[in-house]
Amino acid sequence: MFEQFPHLAKRLETRKRKQLFRQRMVRTGPQEVELAIEGKRYISFSSNDYLGLANHPDVLQSFKLAADRYGFGSGGSHMVTGHCAAHQALEEELADFMGRDRALLFSTGYMANIGAINAVMEPGGLVLQDELNHASLLDGGWLCRAHSVRYPHADMLTLEQNLSDSQATHKLIVSDGVFSMDGVGADLGTLSALAKRKNAGLMIDDAHGIGAIGKNGRGLIDEFPDLTQADVPILVGTLGKAFGSSGAFVCGDESLIDYLIQFARPYVYSTAMPPAIAEATRTSLRLVRDETWRRDRLTELVERFRSAAGEMNLTLTESHSPVQALILGDAERALNVSQRLRELGIYVTAIRPPTVPVDTSRLRITFTASHTDAHLDSLLQALERVCVDG
Repeated sequence: MFEQFPHLAKRLETRKRKQLFRQRMVRTGPQEVELAIEGKRYISFSSNDYLGLANHPDVLQSFKLAADRYGFGSGGSHMVTGHCAAHQALEEELADFMGRDRALLFSTGYMANIGAINAVMEPGGLVLQDELNHASLLDGGWLCRAHSVRYPHADMLTLEQNLSDSQATHKLIVSDGVFSMDGVGADLGTLSALAKRKNAGLMIDDAHGIGAIGKNGRGLIDEFPDLTQADVPILVGTLGKAFGSSGAFVCGDESLIDYLIQFARPYVYSTAMPPAIAEATRTSLRLVRDETWRRDRLTELVERFRSAAGEMNLTLTESHSPVQALILGDAERALNVSQRLRELGIYVTAIRPPTVPVDTSRLRITFTASHTDAHLDSLLQALERVCVDG
């Protein structure tokens, strides 16, 4: 391979030299707080299973019963034979939960974001993206036929200036809701007001907020109760995080969903998710709605962690979500701290460039409703030993 493409070998070697080489760890057993990875047991603080539903017995039972009813694979795209009653029911229930007219299922969050941006934007348009947006949003902007620009993180003045300076025929502001590597929420109120004032569309991907935060579990929009569907017209959520499942959805008004069904290529040309997953996710959604104690538990864990981290003078982002970013600086230090924590039985992933900006390598510590006080104590004791005592 590299004989024909020698530049690939150079890129790979550079990544290794800069301590940025990614490696996979092999887990055995289900996704739980205590994991078995390559023959060792760890307490995990790296999962996006924020509500602890990935291995919930009710969800598993729903999956098993649905597999008996629907089989395993969907057999085709939603537009051919793949769309079944389980998909339709989940879409209707998600729309109701989110307070939107309709919802549309996608097989992954990556597909949802690329599909929505590419369907909505055309040549002559402008996509404006927060520079810390998830890779799927950035790729959606780069792959669409409109011009794509990244504005400095949360810099509303620069965003407004970009909108004012543009002669584009149509404009779309795109932002994470809760930013995946910082855990901090976007200023949804200002983004919405700016979009209205400048006659631009607004698309929010709240993959890490929906289910995990908000009084009703609807994510960041719960914190802005005055914003209507018209104020945030394109809202994306994932099912692979707080729902403990797989897949994603876009929700909005009738016209948006009708349009995406026709023109969102990742939706039209992808095999539908297995019906059993859709049916199991319906159970997850019920638990997200009804078991509010799970979000209360997350809040309790995060508050206690931040208080203890402050006493240890650890540098955290201003996050009150389940994502707590411990900033360490260079990639080598982040890797070293992560490895030392593993030696103490704590599994926390080091996040390095290009996922985050240079010199902001970090530990991305995530909490789930399944973490006990003893788990948190173990994490804090390990951090004190590694980051404070040295």
